[in-house]
Amino acid sequence: MDRPADTDGEGALPSMARTSLLRELPATPRGLRTRSALIDAGRKVFERLGYLDTRLVDITQEANCSSGTFYTYFAGKEEIFAAILEHAQEDMLHPGMQHVAGDDDPASIVEASNRAYFEAYKRNAKLMGLLEQVANIDPEFSKLRQDRADAFIHRNARSIASLQERGLADPELDPMLTSRALSGMVSRLAFNYFVIGDGHLDGEARPMDDLVYTVTRLWVNALRMPTTH
Repeated sequence: MDRPADTDGEGALPSMARTSLLRELPATPRGLRTRSALIDAGRKVFERLGYLDTRLVDITQEANCSSGTFYTYFAGKEEIFAAILEHAQEDMLHPGMQHVAGDDDPASIVEASNRAYFEAYKRNAKLMGLLEQVANIDPEFSKLRQDRADAFIHRNARSIASLQERGLADPELDPMLTSRALSGMVSRLAFNYFVIGDGHLDGEARPMDDLVYTVTRLWVNALRMPTTH
């Protein structure tokens, strides 16, 4: 799967998958279907058992295929995990503020971006928990993950700087430090809510609208952005 393009024209985002482990796609429709079924099965098993406890036999049983079929497409657990990440990462968003055009309400853009991020996190909550586990045991994957997060942070910093130039954000803030602080706040809140809390915070069920409203107000207030409502 192609990596998502950076919307402000700075190029493709780094991949979380080890590209050296990714093979050429199968040449036949049947091969593509079989590989996709293995990726789907692998993701389910990794999310259910965790990375360390997953065995190849668990994946082949989930996919209802033989070990020989598995080895036709993947050399082992590391390769199929890389393929799962390559397949899923376009939907695994980070808090990214969209470009604000001249006639846009910047606060509304922030709100829409935060909502899209939380919705994507909810869809991928089990996988996000798995990624946290793998990052704690695999330094190379941890670096790939951080490089991708840094790309989003730099993109947010450029958006903040653009708002400052147009008089729509506090000019005294350091764009990069501000982006790191606000992006980190949102991503950690999402992890605590969707992965650890399963829709609860402090033992209380919280609707997603509360999360979107709160983090949006924090962004807007921190940046001293103008609002139309």
